[in-house]
Amino acid sequence: MRILLAVDDSEFSKAATEMLMNAIKPEHTEVHIFHVVESIKLMPPAYSFGTGVAFAEDYTSILQEWRSQGEALVSRTAKALQAAGFTTKTIVREGDAKTSILEYADEWHPDLIIIGSHGRKGLDRFLLGSVSDAVARHAQCSVQIVRLRSNK
Repeated sequence: MRILLAVDDSEFSKAATEMLMNAIKPEHTEVHIFHVVESIKLMPPAYSFGTGVAFAEDYTSILQEWRSQGEALVSRTAKALQAAGFTTKTIVREGDAKTSILEYADEWHPDLIIIGSHGRKGLDRFLLGSVSDAVARHAQCSVQIVRLRSNK
């Protein structure tokens, strides 16, 4: 089985990873752990009007930091999945999360995409839209959207 696990650094992504480890047998299962650095959408508003050398250096520095954080995230996730017996590959791309996940799925042709129901919270989530909803609507394969359990 080929599984695309789309992750960010949210509790929902952690729940998606745990669900995968608990519900899917690792034998004959390859998991690609995918993270998107959304540099343009996550850019602080003050940088929107930036120009010149200082802006370019600051932007490059910020982007490198976000990419490093993404690489660390997929690496941690891969280690946990490998310890559970899964074969893994890590991918970090820059762009729009919805588009990037769907494009990678079109390239790799997974049997299943697993994604947390929410990523960022508050205004960021409102402005970014729901990645999981878009992926579920447009993916060419099955999509498992993982929610956090309520403690009610």
